[in-house]
Amino acid sequence: MIKQLLIKTKYFFSKRQIRPLVAFFLINLFFIELKTVIEYFISFNLGIKGMMQLLIALLNPLPTAIILLSLALYFRGYLAYWIMIIMNLIQTIWLFANMLYYREFSDFLSLSIMSSGSSVGENLSKSIAGIVHLSDFLVFLDILVLILLLFFRQIVSDKKGLRRRFAVLTSTLGFVLVFLVFGLASANRSGLLTRSFDNNYIVKYLGLNEYAAFNALQTHNQAVSRERANASELKPIVKWINKHRSPVNVKYFGIDKGRNVIVFHLESFQQFLIDYRVNGREVTPNLNKFFHDQHTLSFDNFYNQVGQGKTSDAETMLDNSLFGLPSGSAMVKYGTSNVFQAAPAILNQMGYTTAAFHGDVPTFWNRNNTYKSWGYNYFFSKQFYPQSTKSQNNVGYGMLDKIFLRDSARYIQQLPQPFYAKIITVTNHYPYETNKEIANQFPATTTGDRTVDHYVQTAHYLDSAFGEFMDWLKATGLYNNSLIYVYGDHYGISENHQPAIGQLLQKDRITNYDLAQFQKVPFMIHASNLPGGINHTYGGEIDVLPTLFDLLGVPNDGTVQFGDDLLSDQNRQVVSFRNGDFVTPTVIKMNGTYWRTDNGRAISYKSASKKTKRFIDQTQNFVDQQLAYSDQVVSGDLLRFDKQNNFKKVDKKSYDYTLGTSLASLKRAQITNPSSLRTKNGGKSLLKLYKSSEVMLWSPSKIKKYFQKLEEEKTTSQESDANSSSSASVQPASSSSSSSAPAK
Repeated sequence: MIKQLLIKTKYFFSKRQIRPLVAFFLINLFFIELKTVIEYFISFNLGIKGMMQLLIALLNPLPTAIILLSLALYFRGYLAYWIMIIMNLIQTIWLFANMLYYREFSDFLSLSIMSSGSSVGENLSKSIAGIVHLSDFLVFLDILVLILLLFFRQIVSDKKGLRRRFAVLTSTLGFVLVFLVFGLASANRSGLLTRSFDNNYIVKYLGLNEYAAFNALQTHNQAVSRERANASELKPIVKWINKHRSPVNVKYFGIDKGRNVIVFHLESFQQFLIDYRVNGREVTPNLNKFFHDQHTLSFDNFYNQVGQGKTSDAETMLDNSLFGLPSGSAMVKYGTSNVFQAAPAILNQMGYTTAAFHGDVPTFWNRNNTYKSWGYNYFFSKQFYPQSTKSQNNVGYGMLDKIFLRDSARYIQQLPQPFYAKIITVTNHYPYETNKEIANQFPATTTGDRTVDHYVQTAHYLDSAFGEFMDWLKATGLYNNSLIYVYGDHYGISENHQPAIGQLLQKDRITNYDLAQFQKVPFMIHASNLPGGINHTYGGEIDVLPTLFDLLGVPNDGTVQFGDDLLSDQNRQVVSFRNGDFVTPTVIKMNGTYWRTDNGRAISYKSASKKTKRFIDQTQNFVDQQLAYSDQVVSGDLLRFDKQNNFKKVDKKSYDYTLGTSLASLKRAQITNPSSLRTKNGGKSLLKLYKSSEVMLWSPSKIKKYFQKLEEEKTTSQESDANSSSSASVQPASSSSSSSAPAK
């Protein structure tokens, strides 16, 4: 049979209907396409959905494959064939390496990882036997067969070669396809390269080979910027920071020293939701209660300051007091390679255990690498949550918040105290997808804008999950033993939904002033010994870290932080937006227009008084300088030169977020540092104290009966309301609380 196959193969290549070299080119191209697309679905988790994404995935392996294989067409004889084999082999080795790496780390290889000699690479090499499967080597099968055919001269040599014009046209076709795929990808995912928040997206839309090229360009740009930087560039920045740094408030400094710190991230949550009602019902009753608690310090003039990096920008600001980048994400571009002076690293060196919790894949926003640079001891991502494998327990970008928070408690109770724990929720994430339970819990608004109408439903679900988590903290004693700060990371409804925003705020016309107010997000600090109340200080996410350090009594004089302590009596109260706009207690600049902060009246710069012009110009200079210096610190990796404090640079190699290693480390910590909540409870779990109303945690039969009952109630309700034209109404927050009004 093999002999007959060889004879047929030789006959195929010797026929003159198609040139042997062209046939060999097409065979190589076919197999590169075939094995790449197969591995897209078998080895990688790209989340390909819909016909357009499927078409893009089928097309994107072709451009670079054609370009690389076409190099052989410029040569003659067997040399051309061997060059083609080598091009196939190079692409296959890259595919094979990523298959293995992705299987262990759920991410794609990068030049930074390959050249860093990090523990990631070391662990991969140590466990290679356990990672590789025999079936993985099938990607090399076509190459092996083609090599044998060439070796035994079963492929006729095309001694004359091809005309140079044919080779050029083939190469040109490859480049044309590059632009075609990029155009299709951009149409389906705008801002793909500038908002490169996950390597999965780059591979899904552009291809594995194109990802390599993109990563190489990123790495080169970072290297150039980093190489040109020197220690002298940091001096004027430090001088500027020290000049504008506000002194701490002695009333607050160190009053929560030594307490646990629990950071609760409210995904896409805006300030206007506090005290907001739909049909007379509070959207967020639990957060409202927390906001107005006598021991909660709530800031009602607090703004998100994110750029294209969205959540990653918020994390960068809150953990480092550094701004996100003007384009893309600092966590993605610099999170792996840069030196940082982040909160978890600083607190870790003061005896804190530091951990981050997120119910999505670890690669999103490059968290799996960035968190090592920031000094997180633990990163509990989706792989740590067995419930996440069930599709019914996931909505949108990850696990349902109630399940995620309940299962996070399993790990929180094991963290040696004091600890710094950041908990990132995801259910209230655009496009605000709902399941039957979420939709049934709360009525949607009726603006006619689907994104806006479902926003209150997912926000209500998040609030319910928050309430359950707070109840567990109270039941275990952590509530009174911790400093808890809660924040919204960025807007949930963008300014592209102005008609719907107008209905929510009950305004006929939305101005740039209203849009500026719509950038407000909650920021609340709670501690049992903290005198609470509504604080009207103007600030933003860049100011959180200096404020936290004030309360914890952490010396902050020698740090490179661009935020200002919100508790300081001398706080400058300038909120810088990533695009250069700003908010102050007197003047707001939004989309190039100016407004009075107190009453929302427009200000004409040309006809403004000299005093107002001078204030605007001085504020603009401050904002521009603040952003520029922050960008310089990040892009130049200038913190590697900082020696003005006792901070010890993070050793990224000492961190390993793989499941087995992390669980073993956590178990070992119960013995070496027996201060965790569980250890203090005699080694007994406190999960029984966690009470959740999450329907998806019930048995399948009980879930089915529950939803059947809902359908029956819905049908009955529709019949009774058949003659009624009532619809959901919305009420802005009560005017009794200054925190509640999103616009004045």
